[in-house]
Amino acid sequence: MATHTVPTEVAQAWTVIEQVYAVSNVQTQQDIKHMVSSGLGVGSFSLSPSRESNRALYERDFYTWTQTTAALIRAGTGSDIDRETLAEEVESLGISQRHALGSHLKNLVMHLLKWRYQPSGRQTGHSWRSSIDNARDEIAMILEDSPSLRREVPGLLARRYSTACRLAHDETGLPLATFPETCPWTVAQILEADFWPERELTP
Repeated sequence: MATHTVPTEVAQAWTVIEQVYAVSNVQTQQDIKHMVSSGLGVGSFSLSPSRESNRALYERDFYTWTQTTAALIRAGTGSDIDRETLAEEVESLGISQRHALGSHLKNLVMHLLKWRYQPSGRQTGHSWRSSIDNARDEIAMILEDSPSLRREVPGLLARRYSTACRLAHDETGLPLATFPETCPWTVAQILEADFWPERELTP
């Protein structure tokens, strides 16, 4: 990619970003460059290598990186950069990951409810088992990339549980009252690869 001459305020903005963020993911680099370039009406330009300490934060915990990045942008000085807008956009990267975690939790619990309360459906194929395994895998990858999101799981589970019940009701035809008012399993059980609710069924 060719390097272009850019206005001083743009160079200052990227100096701050390079010093703070250590964006090692190429796609994320492109997204943020496009965001800043579009907002300032300039073309693309190259980033200099990020410092190792910042890179380590990004690779260790993406969610924490996004929240820290937003806070540091807001605390920055100088230039005509719309720091609040840029901070909100960067912060939204972490919010999107949090939403994805909540969505996977909802789908996982919905299938666990179906598995537990309509055991006859387990015999019709492997789709329920595959859906449960896939949801757990997606959640595990998110938590591996952003371990600080693990503390958000209980709250997200409580918030999305009623929706999971409604979806399980729609797909099984069972009365909504069949399902407990609150999630009958712990977070550890839900995320455990070897946990299957049929063990709770009365022979």
